[in-house]
Amino acid sequence: MTQIAFLFPGQGSQYVGMGKDFYEAHPKARELFDLAEEVTNLPLKRLCFEGPMEKLTETVNLQPAITVVNLCVFEALVAAGLKPQAVCGHSLGEYSALYAAGVLSARDTLAAVRERGRLMQREAEKHKGAMAAVIGLAPDKLADLLGFLIESGSFALANFNTPEQTVVSGTPELVAKAGELAKAAGARAVPLKVSGAWHSPLMAGATQDFADFLAARTFQTPTTAIYLNATALPADTADGIREAMSRQLTSPVRFCDLILNMKASGVDTWVEVGPKNVLKGLVRKILPQEPAERFHNVQDQPTLAAFLEALKA
Repeated sequence: MTQIAFLFPGQGSQYVGMGKDFYEAHPKARELFDLAEEVTNLPLKRLCFEGPMEKLTETVNLQPAITVVNLCVFEALVAAGLKPQAVCGHSLGEYSALYAAGVLSARDTLAAVRERGRLMQREAEKHKGAMAAVIGLAPDKLADLLGFLIESGSFALANFNTPEQTVVSGTPELVAKAGELAKAAGARAVPLKVSGAWHSPLMAGATQDFADFLAARTFQTPTTAIYLNATALPADTADGIREAMSRQLTSPVRFCDLILNMKASGVDTWVEVGPKNVLKGLVRKILPQEPAERFHNVQDQPTLAAFLEALKA
């Protein structure tokens, strides 16, 4: 029996036009976009469907924008009769997973990502930061190589994406130094187009404010297995999830271990639910022996139709 996991993308997957065909075709998508604009007081339909890209990409706009698109795609899959056995999200995408697992309502999900984006932008303006993807070194070797930078308190290994891709985050000077050291060790360092040092100590100033915000939201026990970024393990209590999410701004994203743990639980079919196919690419690198037809992305009506057809095969 097929065991399906839904994976929700985060920042970096956006494009102008995302969500538009679901909005036009599905009443639930129109309802979600209307709710998102009410909750955030942002012109999300215009930003998602028309851009401009530079406004869409601003963190405070982008986090609710990607989230509402993720929720629309998820609801289209639900309407088609699909129920995943497990869910997860990458960084921001974890909030879409909380909605999919029944932990947060749509209203609270959208309010949370609006506040998260506001606080992250605030901290990024206070503490200039950068991020880079280091490709070609195992995480333990990278940790050994960059240990003295981590000890500085302004730098972190932020995203453990694949066995050989780890994102580093911190001050621009330390991220540049990390890139030089990685290159000398035979790896590559690719700077990322971000406006802050996400998942690093430079975000610590937002932690308590965000924890206070989440304390006023209603968290439910998950109805679907949800694997968390901070632990790479399934979470089963509302309070445990709330606590993990309050730490998420400075915790690393343990995506590689999370996917391996999902596979060990029996998941054999992977569906990226939302714009682009960044996560599909990462999972294929984590699980290179899996047949290609087990990796899918649903981001618009044609990819939804293709996925539903593939399930029949």
